[in-house]
Amino acid sequence: MGKIFFYEDRNFQGRHYECGSDCSDLSSYFNRCNSIRVEGGNWILYEHPSYRGHQYYLWQGEYPDFQRWMGFNDSIRSCRFISNYNGQYKMRIYERGDYQGQMMEFFDDCPSTYDRFRFHDIHSCNVFDGHWMFYEEPNYRGRQYYLKPGEYR
Repeated sequence: MGKIFFYEDRNFQGRHYECGSDCSDLSSYFNRCNSIRVEGGNWILYEHPSYRGHQYYLWQGEYPDFQRWMGFNDSIRSCRFISNYNGQYKMRIYERGDYQGQMMEFFDDCPSTYDRFRFHDIHSCNVFDGHWMFYEEPNYRGRQYYLKPGEYR
């Protein structure tokens, strides 16, 4: 299992909290989060309690201020530990909801879905294998959306 340390101030200063597993509400441990140290594993952080709001994917390393993890502000209120995955990856994306319209399968990273799929928006997808991170903008920029195996209509 991994460990993550949340600090109220930049550069790993101020009140801090050590976490080693999923936590649906971090608000009783700190008021704001301006730096993070990940000492093991991969984590998805959420802006609000109960795994809601903006999502941020972090891996082992140091993040001395919230801009380093592409944070929109200093609010982190829940987190999930993501286990390493060593299997195959497979996902289908669709141009319309409920798996309608043009479809394309993905088996690996893609810096720009538009370059391969030719549609600006993805309205549904089915993740068969692996854990995936969608980004709002090409080249892994913008808001992040973590998807585990399942149906997303």
